[in-house]
Formats: sequence, C-alpha cells, structure tokens
Amino acid sequence: MALMLAFTNIDVASARQADAPPVATVDELPQGQEVSSTVIELAGWVVASKDNQGYPFAVIDKAAAQILVFGGDGRLRGAAPGLFGSAVGDHTAPGIAGLALREIPGRDRTTPAGRFIGGFGPSIDAGRVLWVDYESAVSIHPTATGVPAEKRAERLASPSPDDNRITHGCINVSPTFYEQIISPTFDKGGVFYVLPDKDSLAETFPEFAQGRATTQRDDGKRKRSARR
Repeated sequence: MALMLAFTNIDVASARQADAPPVATVDELPQGQEVSSTVIELAGWVVASKDNQGYPFAVIDKAAAQILVFGGDGRLRGAAPGLFGSAVGDHTAPGIAGLALREIPGRDRTTPAGRFIGGFGPSIDAGRVLWVDYESAVSIHPTATGVPAEKRAERLASPSPDDNRITHGCINVSPTFYEQIISPTFDKGGVFYVLPDKDSLAETFPEFAQGRATTQRDDGKRKRSARR
C-alpha cells in the first residue's frame, strides 16, 4: 500500500488508460522501506517525456538497493530489493566484458549508472540472460546458490540496503520476482535507468536533470506569486 501511494503523484495513467483493467503488482520491498523522491520523479519524467518510447522500463536505485519495474504503459508492475556490484562507482572498466569473473579487480566490480537499452540474449556461461548493458556484460538474473558463503538470499531479505553490494557488477533479484515480473515484462526488451553512486544526476541523466530544474524554478515562481 505504501508503495502504491508513493506513485499516486506520477502522471502515469493517461485518459485512455483510465478504463484499463488494474495490473497486479508484486511488492517485495522490506516493510517500511520508502522509495526516494528522485526515483518517483525520474519514473514520472520517463512517462511524461515518453523517453521509454513505449517499452517497459525499470528504475534502479543502487543506494537504496531497489528495483522498480514499469510496463510500457507506465504503470507499476513490481518493486523488489536487488544486489549490486561490490564496488561503489558508476564506471565501466575498459575490456571488462572479456574477463572471467575471477579476473575482475575489486575496484571494477561496479554496476554502471545510466540509461541502457537491453534485452534477452545468449551468454557464454549462463545461457539466455537479460542484458542490461551488453557492452559492460551487466545483466539481471535471479540469485544463485553457488557460493553459500556469500549469503545472497539472506542479503536480499535483509531490511537494510547496506549489505546488498556483493556481485561482480550484475544485478540480482529473487527467483520469484524474476519469474513473475522481470522475465515477462522484458520479454521483448526494455529500458533501464540506473541511478548513480557518485556521479551527478546531470551527468547521468542530463535531460531529466534539466527538466527537473525547470520544474523546480516554475514551482518557485508560483510560490512567490502566491505570497503577494
């Protein structure tokens, strides 16, 4: 309920969608965990500007360890915690896609920030995967149990995002969320917006940042006028 209320201010439902049947959503976020205003504003901007070009999209907040998935119509499909690269940073190291996991230096185990157009495709060692960014070899996949000491399932279940940095750069979600939301929603591809750790929003999403600044200036002018 709290998650749905957080998105009541997004201009997602257009007039032609008003009579559309409701979409069942899956909310796996820890109880009481909030969604940031930046995520809400970015999702609203994507829909209002049609930056997703009608494709489903996800807004991914590394700092909060959250993944929010929207259909091509802009309606929320699901939200869940995620696991991300163990290194804090937004860069992609040159040539990293050609390295074996054990060869990736710790400092380069980042989940890059930015806008990515991705989709399902083959991989060398994991079969068919959902590539977020093929060039940097970053994909979304369900948590694996291959290394019990990493406790990836337990990290996902933890109410704090502080222990969610464990991967080599890929994004992990629960098997249930992957099967129910990720896989069917992005079956034909989609757009992924990954918020930065260190880089500014203006560097990462310049058009969004520009529109946001304009809106804030306009709001300030209206407020000043109201006080006269």
